[in-house]
Amino acid sequence: MARQDSVRNFCIVAHIDHGKSTLADRLLERCGAVDPSSGAELVLDDMELEREKGITIKASAVRLDYELDGRTYELNLIDTPGHVDFSYEVSRALKAAEGAVLLVDVSQGVEAQTVANVYLAVEQGLTIIPVVNKIDLSQFDAEAVAEEVCDVFGFRREEILFASGKTGQGVEELLRAIVERVPPPPGDEEAPLRALIFDAKFDQHRGVVVYVRVMEGSIEPGDRVLMMATGKEFVAQEVGVLTPAPRPTGRLAAGDVGYLIAGIKNVRDSRVGDTVTSAARPAAEPLPGYREPTPMVFCGLYPTTNDQHQALADALEKLSLNDAALRYERESSAALGFGFRCGFLGLLHMEIVQERLEREYGLELIATAPSVVYRIMLKDGEVVEVDNPARFPDPTRIASIEEPVVRATIIVPQSYVGPCMEISAARRGEFLGMDYLHGDRVTLQYRLPLAEIIVDYFDQLKTVSRGYATLDYELAGYQQADVVKIDILVNGEPVDALAVVVHRSAAYQRARAIIDKLREVIPRQLFRVRLQAAIHGRIVAARDIPELRKDVLEKCYGGDITRKRKLLEKQREGKKRMRQVGRVEIPQEAFLAVLRST
Repeated sequence: MARQDSVRNFCIVAHIDHGKSTLADRLLERCGAVDPSSGAELVLDDMELEREKGITIKASAVRLDYELDGRTYELNLIDTPGHVDFSYEVSRALKAAEGAVLLVDVSQGVEAQTVANVYLAVEQGLTIIPVVNKIDLSQFDAEAVAEEVCDVFGFRREEILFASGKTGQGVEELLRAIVERVPPPPGDEEAPLRALIFDAKFDQHRGVVVYVRVMEGSIEPGDRVLMMATGKEFVAQEVGVLTPAPRPTGRLAAGDVGYLIAGIKNVRDSRVGDTVTSAARPAAEPLPGYREPTPMVFCGLYPTTNDQHQALADALEKLSLNDAALRYERESSAALGFGFRCGFLGLLHMEIVQERLEREYGLELIATAPSVVYRIMLKDGEVVEVDNPARFPDPTRIASIEEPVVRATIIVPQSYVGPCMEISAARRGEFLGMDYLHGDRVTLQYRLPLAEIIVDYFDQLKTVSRGYATLDYELAGYQQADVVKIDILVNGEPVDALAVVVHRSAAYQRARAIIDKLREVIPRQLFRVRLQAAIHGRIVAARDIPELRKDVLEKCYGGDITRKRKLLEKQREGKKRMRQVGRVEIPQEAFLAVLRST
């Protein structure tokens, strides 16, 4: 009997907050990977941000030993994110597995990202095990949800399992189904080594740690390995599996999921999607990698002090190793100095990256308002792509402008269809169709400009639907757009980092709203500050910030030095994130004001 017959590689996929990580904890406990009495929760969500926000951001892999009918099976579990911004993490996890456990929350039913993840799994040819989760919520009808899963995806009723990540109910049945339904991994251990890198991280002491799925061949410490995309050679120092702590095994063979440490010091030498092979007996061709993720949202990240610029560059390089969807390039701003233009898969992805840079690398950053990539046709025939409003060409040179659009799928209870359609129409959405799902839920299809949904579109959908609406979207090309650039001037000086691009029909209203918002968030100075918004060089809105006449030490009398120090320290702390534009201090809130001015 081949060794791979006792190996099963599977991932857990679902919509956000359907209980993937909690159920994974119960699987780990049942297989003895963690001690139930330790009280540890969300073991695979080990990042501080994941625990705070209650979401999975990074895919995590762990080996479980499960005994069934007197035989021990090696189960490689890959937990995945559920938010639409991290669907790229899901696609990478699916490449390393033969099966997928599909979770559906009994209180929510099938949602938008549930459907998207099933399509991803089907495209990869994975065996899907549908599970209705959170059945401890007895007030909901689990059978009705199982029927909906069958209707939407075509499963047979007997294929549906029921489980509770909270109580552990159904975990044993799920583990048995994984062993019985998911096929063992293929691959010849005697063939030349081919291992797919599906993730990586940078360790301060050991260099780059790459996570691999071995498709063919085997690897042991001391073997010389070759990165097929970069052509770099290294000597394997340690190979092993995650249980969930790293555990050296001395060998990884076809079908295994584990880690490789080979003294890789430069993060550019190992890329996610690359194939690791033997330097002595290389494979004839690399494994199919991953479709490159397309950044959809861009913003500028700048350190609050110039001496942190190199630290930011190093941090972005290391973070991009762990986050293959992050794109960045150097740029400079007249207002903010030297920084980086960064591309993200969505607003949550942008927020997570900024917070990780600040927490994990001790940086203090200013982020500009997010924007999308516009395709601009110039009158001389040249076509340019612009992701920064400050780089928009002179309007006299522009022949036409195209903006990115997405195909959005909204799933919402029937009673909230009207308000959701109103919001989509107000965002210049083109209605494509409507389908009725099981029960009273409806699927709405819209074609929407990406620029209209990256800020608060999903928040508004959630608000009008009392939290029931779910959203999934994918890029659907470009379309003609009548957009203009709004320049913001502070005391007559244009602030390039505050410029925004908006549709012409809303330009004047948006310009006034931005100026009003900036007037609220820019602190008063010791002189009057003039705020102006201009379109094509013409001033369309203006407000003044009156001068400040108050001293923070005004009420301190005599020798109250302690009180004075506290007040001065508080004042200094409040100015940490400010930058000088001319003689005006601009806080971080000013750059976010353009978002909240809609």
